[in-house]
Amino acid sequence: MQNWDELRTAYQVARLGTVSGAAEVLGVHHATVIRHIDALEARLGVKLFQRHARGYTPTEAGRDLLTVAQAADEQFVQLANRIKGHGETVQGELIVTSIAGIADLLVPVLAEFQAQHPQLVVRFLTDMRLFRLDYGEAHVAIRAGSAPEEPDNVVQPLVRIRTGLYAARSYAEAHGLPATEDDLAAHHFIVADSEAARAPFYRWLRERVPETALTFRTGEPQAMEQALRQGAGIGFLSAFRAHGDESLVEVMAPRPEWESPLWLVTHVDLHRTRKVQAFLAHLKDAAKGWRLCN
Repeated sequence: MQNWDELRTAYQVARLGTVSGAAEVLGVHHATVIRHIDALEARLGVKLFQRHARGYTPTEAGRDLLTVAQAADEQFVQLANRIKGHGETVQGELIVTSIAGIADLLVPVLAEFQAQHPQLVVRFLTDMRLFRLDYGEAHVAIRAGSAPEEPDNVVQPLVRIRTGLYAARSYAEAHGLPATEDDLAAHHFIVADSEAARAPFYRWLRERVPETALTFRTGEPQAMEQALRQGAGIGFLSAFRAHGDESLVEVMAPRPEWESPLWLVTHVDLHRTRKVQAFLAHLKDAAKGWRLCN
């Protein structure tokens, strides 16, 4: 391929489905996008996209090109992030990805680390998807559950998040509270929408109450906490978030089997860089003072 710009443009059009979307991502005029697509189709002698009112849809040839271009784009991103990560000073970008729900713990740590290193740009990302460390999508990942087993990753324990069962006082006043596990089935619960949710406390609950008791379900952790505080049902909450909150009642204290281990995950190519090592040391030291975490 003689012109990588054309290939990259076609990849973004195929990924986003519109010329305007690709132009915005690439930082070029939409006319440039159209020119690149036309030139690439002329060079290959085949139509890569079906044009329609809603945008561009890849043809079979376009889908083949998308696969190749995506792999090439990921390799370039991987290379760029690894080069940026090999510097001997704590500057540039630090990309940290984490599970949702622990920003209260992590943001102060990130802010303090950035204050110590003013040339640093911090990107703190939470997402349901698993970021690819081998492609340089993040320098440090904080993950929960079983220890990650991806090859070429360095995995270290951080803390264990203690979780209890709580209700808003408004719920307790309206419905009372279960005195024993046998009483659970008579109450309303807030849970993750997916039955495949990996948190040990959700598995514990689903083994003890009927589906009809799971009356508020969502895939958004923040929405679950808000539903709990609004009295929509009884729900699980990290002990550090519930601590000292007079609007909540502890239904069941945190149990060891409900704990979620957190892991620090870094790719072997970036693990020993000064920036990553400095942040890991800072985070581990800060975690020693996290209340209600083991």
